[in-house]
Amino acid sequence: MTTNPILEEIWRIKDELAREADYDVRRLCENTRKWAAENPHDGPVVRNAGELRQLADAKEHRQAEAATMALNDRPPGGH
Repeated sequence: MTTNPILEEIWRIKDELAREADYDVRRLCENTRKWAAENPHDGPVVRNAGELRQLADAKEHRQAEAATMALNDRPPGGH
């Protein structure tokens, strides 16, 4: 059976958070709410795979534009 490192990391974090809350679901939720209040999210909210694809495409487009600008740092006919 092959292992999935992403799932293994998620399970490790889940176990760590459960341990910190003494395996009490209410305490886990309280800890999560406290953490969220201390670490506000300022990025985009992705609700589905289509939105994620749009964000990824936009990022790739910006990176391609930046690379093109870097290649064209001299005006036409300049040396």
